[in-house]
Amino acid sequence: MARIKSGIKRHKQSLKARARNRHVRSTVKTAVKDVRTDIAEGTGEKSAEQLRKATSVLERAGAKGVLHKKTASRKVSRLAKAVHKATKK
Repeated sequence: MARIKSGIKRHKQSLKARARNRHVRSTVKTAVKDVRTDIAEGTGEKSAEQLRKATSVLERAGAKGVLHKKTASRKVSRLAKAVHKATKK
C-alpha cells in the first residue's frame, strides 16, 4: 500500500475504476451470451431484439474505454452476421 497521499488517492481511484470496468465487461458478456443462446435456439425475432440490446451495451463499453472501440465494433459485426445468418434459414 502506498504511503504518499497522492499514491493512496490513485489506489482508491484504480479500485473504483476496476470495479466499474469489471461490471461493464460482465454485462457485455451476458448480452453476447443471450444473443448466442437465442441464435442456437432458433428464435429469430427474439435474437434480433437481443442483438439490439447487445449492440447498445457493446458500443457503450467501447465509448467508455472499457473495450477498445474496434474490438466492440468487431463483436457487434460478428453478432449481427450470426443473427442474419440464423434468421435467413
